[in-house]
Order: sequence, then C-alpha cells, then structure tokens
Amino acid sequence: MALSPDRVKHHARWIGWTDPLTIRLVFDHLAYVKLGAPLSRPGQVIGLLGGSFDPAHAGHVQITLEALKQFRLDQLWWLVSPGNPLKSVGPAPMPKRLEQARAIMGHPQVHITDLEAQLGTRYTAQTLAALRQALPGVRFIWLMGADNLAQLHYWQDWRNIVAAMPIGVLARPEHRISARMSKAARIYRTARLPARRAALLAASAPPCWCFLNVPMSSLSSTEIRSQGDWTGLST
Repeated sequence: MALSPDRVKHHARWIGWTDPLTIRLVFDHLAYVKLGAPLSRPGQVIGLLGGSFDPAHAGHVQITLEALKQFRLDQLWWLVSPGNPLKSVGPAPMPKRLEQARAIMGHPQVHITDLEAQLGTRYTAQTLAALRQALPGVRFIWLMGADNLAQLHYWQDWRNIVAAMPIGVLARPEHRISARMSKAARIYRTARLPARRAALLAASAPPCWCFLNVPMSSLSSTEIRSQGDWTGLST
C-alpha cells in the first residue's frame, strides 16, 4: 500500500491541505483509498452503516436518507460485510450484493464499500478500531437499526463498539420497544442523547447514542429472501 511522497503531496494539494501533519494523514488515508475507502477530509462527519445487505432494499435507502438529514452527515458509507458471525447461513456472493446495493442506492454522499473484506476484519469492533486508527481526523458515527440495538449485547466486544464512537439508532417499527428495553439501552441509558438534539451526535463524546423514531418501511432482507425475490445465491 506504499505511496510515493510526490504522489501524496499531489493529492494533498488537490484536496487543499498543506501542513506536514495533514499531509501525513493524507498518506495514511490514501492507503485506505486503495482498499476501497472513499475519500474524506479531517473534520467530516461520516456515518457507517454495516450489514450483509442480502439484499439491499428500500428500507436501507430510507434509513440512509434519514441518517444523512437527522445527523447532519457529510458522507455515509455502507459497509457490506463478508458475512454475519451470528448467522449460520452465509449471504449471497459479495460482488452480487455490491452490484445490487449500488443499483438501489444512488446518492452523491453515499458510498457502497466492501471495506471489511479488504481489511480482513471479522467483527464490527475490529472494523471500527481500524477505521479510527487510520482516519483519526474523521468524526465517525456508527449507525444501526433498532433490531440490532436489541441484540447488540450478543456482538463480539460490543462494549468496545459503544466506546469507540457515537451511535445513531434508527427505529424499525416492529423493534422499537425491544430496542428500548434491551440490555445495551438499559446499561447506557444515561448516555442517550434526545432525538431533538440528533444533529449534535457527531460532536458528542462516546459513549453516546441517539434513538430516532422515523417513518420507515418494515421491509426486511429476510422477508425478500423468503419470498424468492432475491436470487443472489444462484448467480
């Protein structure tokens, strides 16, 4: 992943950065760009939405657009994962899922990535730690649906996720109550930011989370697969 100093300086000038420290950050960042990470600037607020996206659907698009607006994000990255450690059956092939995700989510601030596969990280906590180390000037927000908050305490090193960055929870209609009563929500109840202050989430030190009730589709990837509307495994 090594980049020549001249190449780094060229990119730094193009972005508008000149001081030595920032140029070094650019060097590290461009190494991540080679892995498929979108270009970003220090100080930007970037939301991270992980999942298998098997397949991506209108519900994902809806929560993405809501997150961009409510949390005042500069960018939002979909982290299409190689697989879910909590599921026994693997997802459709990565190229198929990436292709379908890019077809359904067309927005200039949203980037579809396979960063977890490129980084070789298996768990969310590992992925977030790697991104924070590589891009220390970026203000990340981890995004999840309320269904994931309800089962967060089953995730590997889940407390490290809460400690790594602010968390934005977008409530799916059928999971709102279970999410609010979840183990994670109860343990970190005093760290909850009111929904009316959602725009301040990125500037809040973790642990901090914000629960948003937003109009959403109840559509799920599981439902689409069960209806036979997703043929990713057979292509």
